Amino acid sequence: MNKEKIGFIGLGNMGHPMAKNLENAGVSLSVYNRTAARTAGFGASTHVAENMTDLLTHADIVFTMLTNDEAAKAVYEQVLMHDIAGKLFVDVSTISQDCSIHIGQALKVKQASLLDAPVAGSTGPAREGTLLFMVGGDQQDVERARPYLEFMGKNIKYLGENGKGLAAKISVNYFLSILYQGLAEMTLFADSLGLPREEMLDIVNASASGSGATKVKTPLLIAEDFSPAFALDLMLKDAALAEDLGAHFPAGAAVLQTLKEASAKGHGHEDVISVIKYLTKK
Repeated sequence: MNKEKIGFIGLGNMGHPMAKNLENAGVSLSVYNRTAARTAGFGASTHVAENMTDLLTHADIVFTMLTNDEAAKAVYEQVLMHDIAGKLFVDVSTISQDCSIHIGQALKVKQASLLDAPVAGSTGPAREGTLLFMVGGDQQDVERARPYLEFMGKNIKYLGENGKGLAAKISVNYFLSILYQGLAEMTLFADSLGLPREEMLDIVNASASGSGATKVKTPLLIAEDFSPAFALDLMLKDAALAEDLGAHFPAGAAVLQTLKEASAKGHGHEDVISVIKYLTKK
């Protein structure tokens, strides 16, 4: 494997464990986060950059994990102020297609390139290195990034030009948003019938209605612990992105409205399955 220098920008709940997997794989790693406290926990082999210039000086391939379009634009505006010819940027955020394509075009002018490579999986798979990457961009760039993606994920799906990875991710999360609301509604319905919640969730997970998504949310529903593995506001963002791309379907519209209302009621920073708390009071 070509030993390229790797940079990672954005060390939140997902980015930090992903970067740690790169560190554990022994790559030449530099990390940067606007909030410096997020850089805690890395070993002596990892370079903690003081600023964007420092990070870019120490990286050939740069991964970015950012919250939304605004954060992505802010970071890449700084990136574009530097000499970045020959560098590859791999954005693993979930942002809009338009934003990603615009960033890719701007990087191309500077003789750099971009892959959009959002992930399926939350904080657990991020720690375990079992994420699924949905990738859009030039095939040669995918092959350049592949060895490093494989340190963080179990599956890499190449889908075509820039923007196609995001199209896949937004489609997946559109489905998940409906699934999670359905799971919450089923749980409340079964509760109302006097059925034990733990037993009902066991039945769901053992039946055709069960999935990895229902299994990962089961402990949260049983314990009523809604610490965010994937925050409700992030799902609201993704559901809105789906609507912007033309997902004008009845179930999706109902879920989007529920997510908006649940966020307005203060559940936005809790896990997405905390929608059950909003539905309980509705």
